[in-house]
Amino acid sequence: MKKTVRSLCSTALAFTLGFTLLSGPASVQAAGNADYNLTGFSQGNTGGGIISESSTSTYKKVYNATDLALALKKNSGVKVVEIMNDLDLGWNEIPSAAQTAPFAKHNDALTHPVLKQTGVSKITVDGFNGLTIFSANGSKIKHAAITVKRSSNVIIRNLEFDELWEWDESTKGDYDKNDWDYITLEDSSGVWIDHCTFNKAYDGLVDSKKGTSGVTISWSTFKGDDGSANSWVTRQINELEANKSSYPMYNHLRSSAVGLSKEDIIAIAGPQKKGHLVGATSLESANANLSITLHHNLYKDIQDRMPRLRGGNAHAYNIIMDATDARSAQARITNAMATAIASKGYKFGITSNGAISTESGAVLVEKSVIKDVQYPVRNNQTDPTNATYTGKISVLDTIYSLDGSSFRGNSDTAGSPLAPVPAVIKPFSWNGFGSLPYSYQTDDPSTLNARLIASNGAGAGKLTWSKDNWLKTSY
Repeated sequence: MKKTVRSLCSTALAFTLGFTLLSGPASVQAAGNADYNLTGFSQGNTGGGIISESSTSTYKKVYNATDLALALKKNSGVKVVEIMNDLDLGWNEIPSAAQTAPFAKHNDALTHPVLKQTGVSKITVDGFNGLTIFSANGSKIKHAAITVKRSSNVIIRNLEFDELWEWDESTKGDYDKNDWDYITLEDSSGVWIDHCTFNKAYDGLVDSKKGTSGVTISWSTFKGDDGSANSWVTRQINELEANKSSYPMYNHLRSSAVGLSKEDIIAIAGPQKKGHLVGATSLESANANLSITLHHNLYKDIQDRMPRLRGGNAHAYNIIMDATDARSAQARITNAMATAIASKGYKFGITSNGAISTESGAVLVEKSVIKDVQYPVRNNQTDPTNATYTGKISVLDTIYSLDGSSFRGNSDTAGSPLAPVPAVIKPFSWNGFGSLPYSYQTDDPSTLNARLIASNGAGAGKLTWSKDNWLKTSY
């Protein structure tokens, strides 16, 4: 494999790789449909199958929360759920007819003015074997967290998830109360999440735990808040700004003791804290079963966990981690400000981690792009002196840029900034097999930005297909 080390100060090509790469052309030649084949650890997942929409007992068109409750009720017999339009699914937004399993009331919102009105729901998809949930038009689901448990052969495609974050005063910025994740996978096997968009959330975006295996997340976009005039974060900060005395943490940040402006706080609060937690319980025996593939995903201003693995196996290829705006926001907090924030026990700042492997988990990152992530590759987050908590992680042919320098190569290239930290490196090997149990094709990482931001790239609403295409797994 070709290994190169370049300096932006001396090489024009490296400047292109490091800084033009993630702001390239907005479109590329249309990709062949085969590029969207199901691959990775979820290969073989059939979802609900290819079913005619005239099969009313197994194919359900969902227009509202009541329709969704009936379709996803345990033992409903439904195989395909088509989301026909945007759904506002907060507990206070749905009718009483829908306020029953699989819906449940989630933790109460405490600070966001919208969520305090709408409430938040938890939707539990339990005991399905063969289920496809999709939208033909990239519909949006708001104010709800979905848990898939004790299920197999589940496919979720072409959906956007939004409005599930609020400012955290109750745990002083630790974000350890509400437990709002857009999708949580528990004790399941064979889950494919494809062409979806995940906006900023209180906790994680898509987490996988309790030994869930056979997961592939592909062609999806994960992003923080853009800080625009009416963005979700801006609306929250406007509420805090108008009522500072009711929010001690916010008031401290705005006081002369710290000196952050409202605009500073919007910028710093914008990036999403967590991506994918794979294995939620430390040293759990079921972690050995964890397996997940991430490919052709765009992570825009995600601060951590792309992924974060405990045991098991994770494979990430052709992904982009672009933390440019997050790193700029981090620079708004001076050392003196950080000290003043910590003096009150508050946590407010930017984490900057990429892919993480712990507890002998195996993570392979290949042919990807990592930009402005301070710690792109980590192998221990508990105790670097205790090898029990150290994972195996390898990076191949990946482009990394940070603060005026660019590198393309492997984690074991001499002097590589992609070498794992902070523990003694464990030699890489897969857990339970010698080589990946599936075939896949990779793109050159220098082409990734154009591919993923293209009109047919990563995220919901990018492809205009006949409905039956969303039910297929190969093309």
